[in-house]
Amino acid sequence: LDDGILTIEIDHPPVNALALPVRAGLLAAMQAARTDARVQAVILQAAGRTFVAGGDIGEFAEPAMIDPHNNHVFAAMEALDKPIVAALHGSVLGGGLELAMAAHYRVALPGTKLGLPEVKLGIVPGAGGTQRLPRLVGVETALKMMTSGQAVDAGQALTLGLIDELASAPLRDAALALARKAIEAQRAGQPLPIASRRAIDNDAAQGDRLEAWRRRLPAPERGGQAAHGVLQCVQAACSGNFERGLAIETEVFEALRLSPASLALCHVFFAEREAARIPGLARDIALRPVAKVGIVGAGTMGGGIAMNFVDAGIPVVMVEVSDAALQRGLGIVRANYEASAAKGRISAEQLASRMALLHGSLDYAALADCDLVIEAVFENLALKQQVCARLGAVARPGAIIATNTSTLDVDVLAAATGRAADVVGMHFFSPANVMRLLEVVRGAATAPPVLATVMKLAATIGKVPVVSGVCYGFIGNRMAEVYLREAEYLLMEGASPARIDRVVEDWGMAMGPCRMIDMAGVDVAAKTVIEATLEGKLGADPSYRAVVRRLHELGRHGQKTGAGYYRYEGRKAVDDPETARIVAELAARHGIARRSEISDAEIFERLLYPLFNEGLKIVEERIAYRAGDIDVVWTAGYGFPAHRGGPMWAAGQIGLRRIAERLAHYGRERGNAYGYWTPAAAAAAA
Repeated sequence: LDDGILTIEIDHPPVNALALPVRAGLLAAMQAARTDARVQAVILQAAGRTFVAGGDIGEFAEPAMIDPHNNHVFAAMEALDKPIVAALHGSVLGGGLELAMAAHYRVALPGTKLGLPEVKLGIVPGAGGTQRLPRLVGVETALKMMTSGQAVDAGQALTLGLIDELASAPLRDAALALARKAIEAQRAGQPLPIASRRAIDNDAAQGDRLEAWRRRLPAPERGGQAAHGVLQCVQAACSGNFERGLAIETEVFEALRLSPASLALCHVFFAEREAARIPGLARDIALRPVAKVGIVGAGTMGGGIAMNFVDAGIPVVMVEVSDAALQRGLGIVRANYEASAAKGRISAEQLASRMALLHGSLDYAALADCDLVIEAVFENLALKQQVCARLGAVARPGAIIATNTSTLDVDVLAAATGRAADVVGMHFFSPANVMRLLEVVRGAATAPPVLATVMKLAATIGKVPVVSGVCYGFIGNRMAEVYLREAEYLLMEGASPARIDRVVEDWGMAMGPCRMIDMAGVDVAAKTVIEATLEGKLGADPSYRAVVRRLHELGRHGQKTGAGYYRYEGRKAVDDPETARIVAELAARHGIARRSEISDAEIFERLLYPLFNEGLKIVEERIAYRAGDIDVVWTAGYGFPAHRGGPMWAAGQIGLRRIAERLAHYGRERGNAYGYWTPAAAAAAA
């Protein structure tokens, strides 16, 4: 207490989550403020790098939330007849924003992020967020924020009315000034601005607008359950009765909190955190500096990789073999930024500053002062070995050399550099400037500081990193191989591309296997299979991935050529009788029996059970440190539905015994000459 202003500070590292001790402390502090006549105003602030960044997610799995509930705390705040100023910095998310909205005034540092991301955990805001936010920013904006889970920055929050002031002075000084103004306003007879008592937009057209929102949301069974819950709560808010709306919010929150989708999403949340922790790697290990990055290859992948670093303010030089290729690559990057600027996502100044960080060269010598050099050339072992040898010679001592290979042996490429300890795999996913996943491939000789540096750097450029050991395809593509293998056998047996895709898309996959390959490029997929077959990585089965190889031979490279597994009318995929003829011909050539009846259940099991099984093998072989790492790879990089928790979580829900039984069934039905249906040890033992 200082000059009539009571400061309450939350200090609960690392993110000041609203755990039970914090809630109890806040409630006690509010009671003290109410009974102490010396207190004229309250400043609520947080220690460390952030304000409250959310609730204690670990409590969500408890049979019942432990009192005092956040709602008890927030009710005490709103009942206090003395102004409360929330001083905000860092991330003000979930329960943190609900806490801030229960204060009478809010001031934030520039750059502060504010949002209610609960839908990403399969729940709704559970402490008045669905009731206070619409009253502060309007129904449409509140629905947009809560159904997407996206945060706004402090500047936007000021415009929206979510905060009262943007701090131009140090946050503490700004909060003190606002508290003194609030004291004077109260003395002048102005009532305290209490969010729950604000009027809410409830005009005659509101019902129609809410129904339009409902139609835009994903179906509940496709992961939209929480978003529909948000809409239900906001609909209750529009009645104007805060207490009734809060009761409905509590009902919806409790119904979702222990739902399969919420449990799966919480698993993914914690798995992403855990994936950053590398067993045996000291937390205080010395990191290598990365102030400049070099990239070999200015194609689509190289350009996308470059954008990650310049977005983070790190200078990049891209090296190409010809000026035409270099200018084309630089032009694609510029076009991407110009498109973002046209949509208002970045300013003209940001476009200019980012392009100023990007340079091109035709000379490998331009890489000599780089701290990290990434090769992003075509997926061919001999070519990548040549490039790695040159990088080993030109890169400065201590520089990290990374390969963007998606399938090739990182240890072989590391040996080509002559300095294997400096080498690591950095497998970006296309489009590299958009996709969240980064597979970090730890070679046999990768030095611990190299691995630690790349993991830290991944967070700097906004990626979710997962460490993989060395094997064909690492974690993601190794598992994708068995998934794509069975998709092709199902095609040759008589299932159509649309039917195969529909089964997994109805289950929640972002895109079925046939559409996925058509979009990525049949030629790219076929060349990877051909390369791996030549190296002996994919066995001797002559029918293996026969469809993608044949489509490639026929020039049917997918969406970009107008035909692949599908025929394309613009971007619209339509069934093509020619595909049916091609796969029937391949079936005859390889002695594969055609069938008129293939059930949806069989399609689902044959696509996903081998994928689950391969994941179990990856864990057994220690290619992945933990099963959760595999779930992160597939939810962050392969369109696996996060509300299903990732493949390893989903396998656990189905049951390993059931999976082993069905694998054995298909082994008997189709034969198991190549070990396709042999269960992993964990499944066999279930």
